Amino acid sequence: MSILKKLLGRGADGDESETPATYPIRLVFALGNPGAEYAGNRRNVGMWVANRLAKKHGFDFATKTGTFALAEATIDGRRIAIAKTRTFNNDSGKAVMALVSKLKLDDASELLVVCDHLDLPTGRVRLRRNGSGGGQKGVADIIARTGTDEFPRVRIGIGRPDHRGEPTRDPEHVAAWVLSDPAPSERKLLDAGVDRAIEAVECAITDGIEAAMNRYNRDD
Repeated sequence: MSILKKLLGRGADGDESETPATYPIRLVFALGNPGAEYAGNRRNVGMWVANRLAKKHGFDFATKTGTFALAEATIDGRRIAIAKTRTFNNDSGKAVMALVSKLKLDDASELLVVCDHLDLPTGRVRLRRNGSGGGQKGVADIIARTGTDEFPRVRIGIGRPDHRGEPTRDPEHVAAWVLSDPAPSERKLLDAGVDRAIEAVECAITDGIEAAMNRYNRDD
């Protein structure tokens, strides 16, 4: 069976009629942009989650390639990989495909993507089991390159920029927003969201994505 067919969760003959198996999360993958100049940007809030999660559990990003940085250790007795893209956000699918091959993932549901989201209020955390990119071009690239959207994701809200008092979808305003650092008051909300996202990732690893969705898709 090819890696891509495994990622799609299909048998060697492409038959999807059987009840799908349940797979635990094995890879937590953070989106963002590499380099110190982008480290504090709103776009990199997924990277903040990966860095703090790794530090909390004693992970070290010891493996680095042209497309990803990888750390491997255990969480609650489970062998887990945490990775950060070393491509730019919009090319994140390159890193995911390389990691699928390296880690020999058996199904898309073993991949948990962590990323920013414009259409959630700042610091709000939401989990999804699958679905479209929702405007996040890095997620869209992963879907395009893998051929599936059947992977869960943890999204941290960064809010949408205003223009003349109204939320805007203008590409120039959006690009300037995601590629800039938040104000101190906004950073506090994002930091709180990162802490909640870390808890959600840990819950998804230990108890499954459904349990994490039930617990963390609430406005506490």
